[in-house]
Amino acid sequence: MGSKIAPDTNPPDPTTITDNPDNTTTTTGSPPSKLKQLSKSALRFILHQWLLIGMGVACVLAYYFPNVAKHGGVIRSEYSILYGAMALIFLISGLSIPRQKLFLHMLNWRLHFLVQAFSFLFIPALMLAVVHAILAGDPHAHIDRALLAGYIFTACIPTTIASNVVMTRSAGGDEAAALVEVLLANLLGPFITAAWTVTVLPDRPEFETWRHGDGDLKDMYRDVFKQLGLSVLLPLVVGQLVRWTWPDPTARVLQRYRISKIGTVCMLLLVWTTFSSCFATGALQTLSARSIIFVVLFNIALYIFLTSLCFILCRPPRVLCNLGLGDSKRISIFKRVSPEETIAVCFCGPAKSTALGIPLLYAMWTPLDLVVKAKTSVPVLLYTTEQICVAHFFVHVLGRWREKGGEGEDQHEHEGIGVRGGDGVV
Repeated sequence: MGSKIAPDTNPPDPTTITDNPDNTTTTTGSPPSKLKQLSKSALRFILHQWLLIGMGVACVLAYYFPNVAKHGGVIRSEYSILYGAMALIFLISGLSIPRQKLFLHMLNWRLHFLVQAFSFLFIPALMLAVVHAILAGDPHAHIDRALLAGYIFTACIPTTIASNVVMTRSAGGDEAAALVEVLLANLLGPFITAAWTVTVLPDRPEFETWRHGDGDLKDMYRDVFKQLGLSVLLPLVVGQLVRWTWPDPTARVLQRYRISKIGTVCMLLLVWTTFSSCFATGALQTLSARSIIFVVLFNIALYIFLTSLCFILCRPPRVLCNLGLGDSKRISIFKRVSPEETIAVCFCGPAKSTALGIPLLYAMWTPLDLVVKAKTSVPVLLYTTEQICVAHFFVHVLGRWREKGGEGEDQHEHEGIGVRGGDGVV
């Protein structure tokens, strides 16, 4: 009997030379295929960075066509974007978030203390120290004093509304926590910011111009609360009602059509209108190159520092978490926050709001010259725009941390602030 030869079941090596029917040889894995693979990788990278690319396009359009999207411009962005785009963002949030999580976070006093104290107390104190350091090191006023007054004002305004929710959602954080905190901050902000800004301003002659602003705030309060009601609260309630009435169809539509991506597009519209108003007023053109460079670089460093500090406050070292009173009772202030809520705090704590900041600034200092008000608004405009750029990178960093490290930690480290259970849950 002849021996049977087993068929060769191993697939051919893709890098070997094979014969084709025309008696010619071809080589797979050739340079053209590698070039195609590199092209696909480059295209995938560009698509992942589409938010930054979109922001660049928005800035270019704002520079060359500022009258289109400025306040009072061609498209009436104070209504079409600040109402329409923001309403769409919070409608999506209302459709996505379970109402139980909203109710639980409304009573989460530890989370409120973390975010609101950081935003309204720590950042103004830090900014006052920085301004005093600049005044001591810059006696010849190379840095415009209007910028310093603008930074004090920026430190005292509440956290932003739209981008916090969008970024928290993108990073896999607790969107409900972010939503509750931005609502609370922007309800408190109109009553806190004006008086707090005048209190924090340095008691020096060069700041007297801003210490005695006697603008009428009645119209500002009316406009701010009208915007909160129509563009935030009403869409949120409508979204919750739709989710409550048709839960399964709503979830399928959100998943199938990737509705959450619309919120990011709306955020680009907000960047567009912000820069359009900035270029239209000539705020940037009136400042020296030295002042502009200082503002841009300082904003980036400040946002990174504040975000890192928020993370440390939410996730203190284990040696602090192990401190206790007696045998088992821990000091509650050192309890770690859940990874999802940590992400929400990291986006809500350092951020500041243009939507409230600019109307409040112009209302507070109505008697001031327009150029002075434009210069004072530069820190608000640039910081709130740069925070979105830097937060885009933190979305990836915090998202990967949550997937790799945050979820793998012990349950007892998640107690304290949050809705995960344990004796620290509110």
